[in-house]
Formats: sequence, structure tokens, C-alpha cells
Amino acid sequence: MSAVRPVERPVVLGLETSCDETGIGVVRGSTLLADAIASSVDEHARFGGVVPEVASRAHLEAMVPTIERACTEAGMTLRDIDAVAVTSGPGLTGSLLVGVAAAKALALGLDRPLYGVNHLAAHVAVDQLEHGVLPQPCIGLLVSGGHSSLLLVEDVTAVITPLGATIDDAAGEAFDKVARLLGLPFPGGPYIDRAAVGGDRAYVTFPRGLTSGRDLERHRFDFSFSGLKTAVARWVEARERDGQPVPVSDVAASFQEAVCDVLTRKAVAACVQRGVEDLLIGGGVAANSRLRALAEQRAAASGIRVRVPRPGLCTDNGAMVAALGAELISRDRPASALDLSADSSMPVTRVVA
Repeated sequence: MSAVRPVERPVVLGLETSCDETGIGVVRGSTLLADAIASSVDEHARFGGVVPEVASRAHLEAMVPTIERACTEAGMTLRDIDAVAVTSGPGLTGSLLVGVAAAKALALGLDRPLYGVNHLAAHVAVDQLEHGVLPQPCIGLLVSGGHSSLLLVEDVTAVITPLGATIDDAAGEAFDKVARLLGLPFPGGPYIDRAAVGGDRAYVTFPRGLTSGRDLERHRFDFSFSGLKTAVARWVEARERDGQPVPVSDVAASFQEAVCDVLTRKAVAACVQRGVEDLLIGGGVAANSRLRALAEQRAAASGIRVRVPRPGLCTDNGAMVAALGAELISRDRPASALDLSADSSMPVTRVVA
């Protein structure tokens, strides 16, 4: 496999297929040229969650037209690409395989280097496209349907230390399940955020998982949202059993507050404990308006700066993969081999496959 051509700001094509969105991004250095997405969320909505086989087939159908759309948006052809980056994990195995196979074909056909990258690290790296060079070290709070993680990022291309993670339901997963309880559509995050507008955040005091004294000793920076989801379900069931209407806005606001309270409290505590002055929030749930507001408020009180990409860059996208690929090239990190494989449980400590 050839090395990156000697250009000052190489153009990187990024492929993201870890879940239900086919994301193709094009980046020149730290400048975003294209961010094309084909989502299969409507196909999953009737099931109330992502169906792996449906997602894999949707990626197969969307891959070529989405690549073509990204190239058109960037005003270039595939021959103008200097390197190919792809999410190799973590994620759904079938979905990952579609992206990895496509990236290998492109790298081989174009004679360009291939970078198989970590999905979580890419969620951190994408912030560079909007806010410039990453502060290092920084604390990364990544919250999505599959992940709720706190990371110490000393070098986004090589040194990422996990501080905590979800031990059961991730935050985004809890949003989806509670939305279903409240009769709201899938995916639940945006709908709960909207429903919570005007709702009473103190209407119900739902539990904050892993925040008691003993829990903090064993799980200082870990998360648990399964008990919260169950508490909401029992509250709604009791209300319906008594023949009373469920105040959707108030319950949505109360649930959302419980999630955002725990996430921001632990994230700021991690910054303070580690003496880190910058908090970066990424992942689909980072688009939540209450999470953003509460994080800003609590971080400011502790002298911590907060960086959150715009909502479109928080959810899964190819731009984040291209951004990490470009950063790997700028740090002269070695490319991946063509026998690169998909790794559904790829640890965040492994940035490049």
C-alpha cells in the first residue's frame, strides 16, 4: 500500500457504518468539504430499535450513491483522495463489515493508504472541524445509543484512557426505551428533548444511578440507566392503573433531568479530579439541549471549558472518521494493513486497527 502523497493538507475520505447511518465525509486537513449521510432510521422505527440485518442491507444499498454524493458535494472525484479512513469498531458486526469492505476496495483500487479507526476516538476528533485543534489533555464525555463513556484523551491518535462507562443501558438506549413508554417515536432522544420543553423537571424525582456513597467508591465514573428506565416504567404503569393521564412533558423533563444530572456531574468531577480544564462532549445524545445547558453551567462553576460540536456532527457521520484519519496522517501514524478486520468490541485504547 502506498504512503500518503506528499501534500500539505491531504484529502481524506471517511466511511462510517457502525450502526444505522451510512456516513461519508471528505476532509482536507481540518476543513470539512463534504458530509453525506443516508439513514435507515425509518426502516427501524416500526421495530422500536435498530435491527442489525436491516442496517447491514441498508448500508449495502446506500454505500455507492452516498460516496458519489459526498464527492459531488466536495467538488472532486475519488482520484483526488489521498487516503481512506473507515470505522473498524466498535459497532454492529454486519454494519462494520460493509464499511470495511468498501474502504478496502477503495484503498486497493485507488492505491491509497487505509486507516481503520476507532468509532469513539472519531467522536472526539470531529470537534476539530468546528473548534480547531483539540486541547490535550481533555476529558471526553461520549453519550449515544450504544455508549456512555468518560475518557481521558491525552493524544486522540494514540493515548486514550477510559475512566468510566455504562454498566448496563447507555444513555441513548434509555432515551429510546422511555420514549416508547411515553408513546413517542423512535429514535427517542430528539422527541423527549422536544416534549420536555415547558415540562416540570422536578415533577418526578427519578433515581440517579451510581451516585450513592458506596456506588461512587466502586463506580466513580461509571454510568447506569437501567434502574432509571425501570423507575419511569413503574411510575407510568401506576398512573395508568389508577386511570390518570400521563403528563408526557413533565415525565420527559424529569427523566431527561435525571440523565443529564448524572452525566454532567460525573464529567465535571472527572475534570476536577484529573486537573483537566477542557471537557469535550460527543455522540448523538450530545445534541440534547438540556445536556448542553447543564454542562455549560456546571463546568463554568468549576472553571472548565466545554466544547460540543454542532448537532449534525454529534451523531454518527463520515466527517468524524475523515477527521481522525487526517489527524493520524498529520501525526505520521502508520496506516492499517489491507487485512484489516471489523471489531465489534474494539477498545477505545486502540485508536487505529
